[in-house]
Amino acid sequence: MLGHMAGSAVLDDVFAALADPTRRAVIHRLGRGPATVRELAEPFPITLPSFMRHVRVLEASGLISTAKSGRARTCTLRPEELEAVSDWLAAERDLWRGRTDRLEAFVTNAQEPRP
Repeated sequence: MLGHMAGSAVLDDVFAALADPTRRAVIHRLGRGPATVRELAEPFPITLPSFMRHVRVLEASGLISTAKSGRARTCTLRPEELEAVSDWLAAERDLWRGRTDRLEAFVTNAQEPRP
């Protein structure tokens, strides 16, 4: 149970981080490779301090890591956290497929004429 709760906390953090379109765009961009914070912030009409809040949320969720080199901070995607989300979604999809399959069988059997 404790492992499930820890896994839930990770998923909660990741889903909360992905709830914002700016952060999703950052994740999408980092899928092509590492980038500096300044490069990531460039397309967004917000101040650098505001953008840094997004970076901190992504880093706290485990979706990215950052490293400082001189004055530049480089962000790198950590895909293993996205895999945890993918695994959770696959399990949920399997659960709901099973439920809809049982519902279909029930409806089909209920509609068959009785002798």
